Amino acid sequence: MEENGLATVVLTPTPEFHNDVGIPRSAAIGFPFGRPVGQVKDVPLQMAVLREALALLTEAQKPGVIRHLPFEWPEDPRKTDWQPSEISPIIKQNLEAIKKVKV
Repeated sequence: MEENGLATVVLTPTPEFHNDVGIPRSAAIGFPFGRPVGQVKDVPLQMAVLREALALLTEAQKPGVIRHLPFEWPEDPRKTDWQPSEISPIIKQNLEAIKKVKV
C-alpha cells in the first residue's frame, strides 16, 4: 500500500515484531491484546489513542519508526475479568491442535 501512496501505521503491543516484518510506522501501546485503543466505552481514551497513532502518519520522517504512545493500562495487568466468559470460536475450533503444539 505504501508504494501506491497510501501511508500506513499499525497500533500494536508488539512494535519490534511489526518493525521486523517491514511495517513502516508502529504506534506502540502497552495495552492488552484485543484492547489496543483502551477499555470498552472509554471513548475519550480511545479517541486520544487514535489521534496519537494517526499523528505518526505525518510526523514519521522515515520507514521503521516506532513511537511509544504515552498511555498506561488503568488497572493491574493481572486482572483479567474483562476477558470474555468463553473462548473465541476460532480457538474453540482449533483447541486440540493448539494443545498439541510444543512451546
